[in-house]
Amino acid sequence: MTESTVNLDLFTAAKQLADSEIELIKVIENSSKCQRTATNMFTNAKKTKKSGKSKNVRPSAALLAAKQEAAKRQLLSERSNSTFVPDIYQRAIDGYKTMRKETGLVFDRSMAEHSCLWDPNYPECPARFTRVLQRCEELGLVQRCKFIEPRRATENELLSKHSQKQIDILKATDGSMDSENLELLSSKYDCVYIHPSTYSLSLLAVGSTINLVESICKGEIQNGMAIIRPPGHHAMKSEYCGYCFFNNVALAAEKALSSGLANRILIVDWDVHHGQATQQMFYNDPRVVYFSIHRYEHGEFWPNLRESDFHYVGEDLGEGYNFNIPLNKTGMTNADYIAIFQQVLLPMAYEFQPDLIIVSAGYDAALGCPEGEMLITPACYSHLLSLLLSLANGKVAVVLEGGYCLKSLAESAALTLRTLLGDPCPVLQTLELPSLSIRDTILNAIYAHKPYWKCYQYQDTYSINSVAHNKEEIANRHVVMVTYKGSEVKLEKYETRNCYPVQSKETLEAVEKQLNELIQLTNLRKTPHKVCIVYDEKMQRHCNISDSSHPEKPSRISSIYKNHEEHDLLQRCHLLQGRSATVEELSLVHSMDYIDDIKRTSTVKLKELQKQASDYNSVFLHPETWSSACLSTGSLLQVVDAVLNGECQSGVAIVRPPGHHAEIDIACGFCIFNNVAVAAMYAVQFHHVKRVLIVDWDVHHGNGTQSIFEEDPRILYISVHRYDNGSFFPNSKLANYTNVGLNAGEGFNVNIPWNKKGMGDAEYIAAFQQVVMPIAYQFNPELVLVSAGFDACIGDTLGGCLVSPELYGHLTHWLSSLANGRIILSLEGGYNINSISHAMTMCTKALLGDPLPMLDPNLIPCTSAINSINNVLKTHKKFWSNLQYGMSLPKERLLPKLKTIPNKLEEQGRNADKLKQTESKIALEVIESEKLDLNLAIDKNCLNLVTDEEISKLTCEVENIKIKNLHAMKSEAVETRRNPELKQSETKNLDAVSQSVQKCVNETNQPRGSQQGNSNIREDRDDEGAASSQRETRSTTLSEYLSDNLQALTTGEMFAVVPLQDCPHLFTVNEVPSGGIDVNSPCAECTSTAENWICLQCYTVHCARSVNQHAMQHAEEYEHPITLSFSDISVWCYGCESYIDNPRLYAARNAAHQSKFNEALPWTYSESNSNTP
Repeated sequence: MTESTVNLDLFTAAKQLADSEIELIKVIENSSKCQRTATNMFTNAKKTKKSGKSKNVRPSAALLAAKQEAAKRQLLSERSNSTFVPDIYQRAIDGYKTMRKETGLVFDRSMAEHSCLWDPNYPECPARFTRVLQRCEELGLVQRCKFIEPRRATENELLSKHSQKQIDILKATDGSMDSENLELLSSKYDCVYIHPSTYSLSLLAVGSTINLVESICKGEIQNGMAIIRPPGHHAMKSEYCGYCFFNNVALAAEKALSSGLANRILIVDWDVHHGQATQQMFYNDPRVVYFSIHRYEHGEFWPNLRESDFHYVGEDLGEGYNFNIPLNKTGMTNADYIAIFQQVLLPMAYEFQPDLIIVSAGYDAALGCPEGEMLITPACYSHLLSLLLSLANGKVAVVLEGGYCLKSLAESAALTLRTLLGDPCPVLQTLELPSLSIRDTILNAIYAHKPYWKCYQYQDTYSINSVAHNKEEIANRHVVMVTYKGSEVKLEKYETRNCYPVQSKETLEAVEKQLNELIQLTNLRKTPHKVCIVYDEKMQRHCNISDSSHPEKPSRISSIYKNHEEHDLLQRCHLLQGRSATVEELSLVHSMDYIDDIKRTSTVKLKELQKQASDYNSVFLHPETWSSACLSTGSLLQVVDAVLNGECQSGVAIVRPPGHHAEIDIACGFCIFNNVAVAAMYAVQFHHVKRVLIVDWDVHHGNGTQSIFEEDPRILYISVHRYDNGSFFPNSKLANYTNVGLNAGEGFNVNIPWNKKGMGDAEYIAAFQQVVMPIAYQFNPELVLVSAGFDACIGDTLGGCLVSPELYGHLTHWLSSLANGRIILSLEGGYNINSISHAMTMCTKALLGDPLPMLDPNLIPCTSAINSINNVLKTHKKFWSNLQYGMSLPKERLLPKLKTIPNKLEEQGRNADKLKQTESKIALEVIESEKLDLNLAIDKNCLNLVTDEEISKLTCEVENIKIKNLHAMKSEAVETRRNPELKQSETKNLDAVSQSVQKCVNETNQPRGSQQGNSNIREDRDDEGAASSQRETRSTTLSEYLSDNLQALTTGEMFAVVPLQDCPHLFTVNEVPSGGIDVNSPCAECTSTAENWICLQCYTVHCARSVNQHAMQHAEEYEHPITLSFSDISVWCYGCESYIDNPRLYAARNAAHQSKFNEALPWTYSESNSNTP
């Protein structure tokens, strides 16, 4: 959209307003006329009937009032139909008013008093607090912050999330010096010690956190950090837990919501332990998204809760607003955490658009922590935080939680505070490959949340009832599994001493050495200037003599510069003097013949210039073209020198003519010399930079830059551009996603082509989150150059896109996390003066660290953009391992059902002989067992999930039984294997199993509770009474049950059948028919329905051996070996003479299960066999 077009729109709007006023006058006049006409008609009528009456007859007051009201309604109708013309730049204009404020810091040195009186080696120790403060002071960070006064929380504030009873219990310990009783009280809670000062310091921690959050929300500070203890994210409503007493973050969030200071809060919990208490407190609240990344190991890691798994997504109005990212192995690296942010957190956060972010900042995932056993470097926390700072108008509060390696804790917390202060993120070591475990976790989380968030659209889907046709398709199918291996036993008394991991001397020395090396290598130098700007008005001399309306006009740069000046940005930046590039510098990418051709333009006549220009594609020439083009390139090199010499952190080059279309020996698309390409080679050649990232967001493909670097692996070129299937300028198929570079440069050219107009914020956010940033982080550049064309900005008629000016600020902020903040923007295209002025100014503000305007929530990319992005991901995943998340997800919803059980803690109390429960509102999943269909009202606590370990034990026990009783049981075993149907009629053995299990249920009366913080969770059965009567029974695992009945197994009173996990005949299983399976179908031969099996190759139904043996006969005659029982949904292979159980059979078994029970069959396969073909 041109400037004249905008003015025309404003004129149109004004005209509509004037027309509306004219219509108002007409309405009033017509109303008066109607009144007069009505009066005359009424008078004439009276004259006709009763001529003796007075001539001064008027209409009634009611009639006049009615007519006036009608006129008003018509006026309101006219006004409501008026067109409202919004200012497309209003958000950017409003953004100019917001400048970066100070960073707040709250702490109180008395918090070091809280300590364990009976165990001096307890990991949650005062040194955690003092070492963090000490490191922050060493780096000069404390002095740069605004101190926020600490205070104690009031009891009313605590009651918003905690019970009066828990407050009173802790309050009673205040000042008590009875260490014996304090330890006894502490032993009632999991991982807690109570000190005489614990109550008062817990109040201080909460109050200080609330003060910090309120100061941020009220605009008194930009962001801030609370260095406090005790921590809080494990503290539940009615229970202390995990070193925590009151939930600092949850209480501060609740206060912000209740006081109207925030409406949408994102809580990011990167402590290595799951903050189950924070999750519980907001589990049904859609105003709060809780996002936790924590070590889980399928429930084997503390706090050992099922509710910490990925499929606990919230309930009621809060369904979909709870995110768990469970880490199922130790040793997770920076690459794993960054992938979580890029693939799961940021897409959701930009859709949610919070107005406040609170980080539960535990640093126990940091390198060296004995509790986390992860490998996150201190510098990585800077990057994680930086990715959040573009959200919520920069309102971010970081609150200290855990972290128990003092050196990595102190360094990580200090670098976090440094990032809040606006210092650049340190360069990370080259990222390792993300683990397969994190890939599965990320895909599980996306699968669980896909129904609630529209941002998760980059994974294809497959039906579990479909057959994969090749190995590649099989490998690309992600299998979603819920696996729990933890223990839910809650202790009556917890250890209070020596109850934590201890590292060996050798380990401690190795960690110390590694951390010292990292600290030494981390560049924390701060440049004198944050941003430099170069501009020279002499570049305006290059113009189109024959066409003054040409879009690439001199006022492009003068308007941008003026906008910077009007909003006081120039005085905040370091201004550089422009210079001309030398021929040597130009020849870094251009041929000498071409340079000479352009140089001659300064001496030839205008007609010859026009003739020379006609030889190029969309280029005009002027006698000042040579000098302006050299000045454009040279000025950019001035910025490169200033940044790489450490004088400035980042830079902006307001230059023209643009450059990214210019190739080695030809001008193109308004471009003479390729400014950015010369700058990249200049950085490599003269500053010895090893890796340069060029991001080109101009709406046109930078064909010149691509051709120059297509074989150079030192330069990564990423272009986001409009393509329209090759019909958009420069109209080249080389702009498609299939062009990835040549030879050594293969994979280092990334094209993201849009195939339609109208792409906006949603599409560009998606492109950066899914493609640009993952590849950029893996490439790990030492310098970032942006070909900053703004012709995709809203209002630009040449680009035809709808990107807002403020979004360019967000893109700039993301890129500034790379290369130690060394990022340079160089103007390319953009032909709406207003659009480019606002857009480039927003980029400069982003580099200055100003808070960025919030974007619209619920921005969803269009289907065309999603297709383009997916094409890029599929093309480049072989070059970049960070793009491994494009696997197919099941269409069907396979996750276990969840049910909420009302809290009975307050009602029942804590009687020792009662089932101990916590107050959690979250319920465990309903886990159905198709293996043990005994028709017994057995509570889930009596039959736990079968873990891998238990399966292993079972297999060993069965094998031992077979060996010991080989001769005695040989004939029976053979007969059983050959006649599978007989198993179903073995009522004697089945009764023995049923009686034994029932005996187990009836005789187990020991108290049974849940792990600390666990939910009140029960299986969702139709017979609630039966389930309720058994909820207090002790859990019996499968291995325990078999051990108790080992004698029965040995004597043959009982037997166990272990199906084969693999079978050479699985390939014969065909896809389930579209009509599904009907378990009521009769035998095809004899029409019996007594006991039937279905062939999984031809899907015909035949009766069992115990009926007329037609199933066995069919298998022998047609060589169809695999068949499924309608009775128990088991699968038998006649070829192997064995039961088999394999994921390949799930589709058929599920179809039969749905037909028989009208519900889906739970997925029960472990990771080890989930990919079996």
